[in-house]
Amino acid sequence: MSQITAADISKLRKMTGAGMMDCKSALNETNGDFEKAVEIIRKKGKLVASKRADREAGEGVVLAKASSEGKAGAMVVLNCETDFVAKNADFIKLASSILDAAIENKPDDLAALKALKIDNTSIEDLIIEQIGIIGEKLDLSYYAKIEAEQVVPYIHPGNKIATLAGLNKVVDMQVGKDIAMQVAAMNPVAVDENDIPPEVLEKEKEIGREQARNEGKPENILDRIAEGKVKKFIKEGTLLNQAFTKDNNMTVRQYLQTVDKELTVTGFIRYSLNQ
Repeated sequence: MSQITAADISKLRKMTGAGMMDCKSALNETNGDFEKAVEIIRKKGKLVASKRADREAGEGVVLAKASSEGKAGAMVVLNCETDFVAKNADFIKLASSILDAAIENKPDDLAALKALKIDNTSIEDLIIEQIGIIGEKLDLSYYAKIEAEQVVPYIHPGNKIATLAGLNKVVDMQVGKDIAMQVAAMNPVAVDENDIPPEVLEKEKEIGREQARNEGKPENILDRIAEGKVKKFIKEGTLLNQAFTKDNNMTVRQYLQTVDKELTVTGFIRYSLNQ
């Protein structure tokens, strides 16, 4: 049986992120074979994962980032069970490395992202390894991407809310950040009125009509009241028509036009762990 040294344990720990005792045990079990020891640690992760499959992973981090040229962006959500783990530097580092892989490779969907490899290990297997190391259920639950002439990310302090805003022109980064922060704060449902599905507007109209009826309003004015409710929904729910958070005297559209008459938002992504 080969002698397991402290250097061997440290090397395996660096390779896997596992605890010292887990690394020592795996090396002893495999007689110093690093490849087999890594596999044992991965299998331990799978065992822990299966035991915790029914747990709720409601905590975690939401991260967003733009590519180096600023014309694409991606967002990922990595979940865990407790806020303690969500604040752990290694957990955030794992989420960041997954986001970097998404930016670099632009996978089509979440399944494709999980199949990407980081240091010759698939992201899915990396997460399983971390389950064994951390001892909590982890889940890469969300991935989205956006492309535009300029993409600006925003991550709210605490990593619970993140946004990506796409603009049709390259402008000062602060302008893009203002829009990304607006999306975070005001949670719009669409960029503009034309981006809202007709069935959604019709549903809002029906809700307004029913509310007015329940308040005892006459039948002959229900439609007018409902139309007013829809207009309010459009104003408050569409990004370009919302009051600009930094200056309520203008809309977001008007703010953009103070920068460039042709400047507009082409799309956005928002995710919140609390909603």
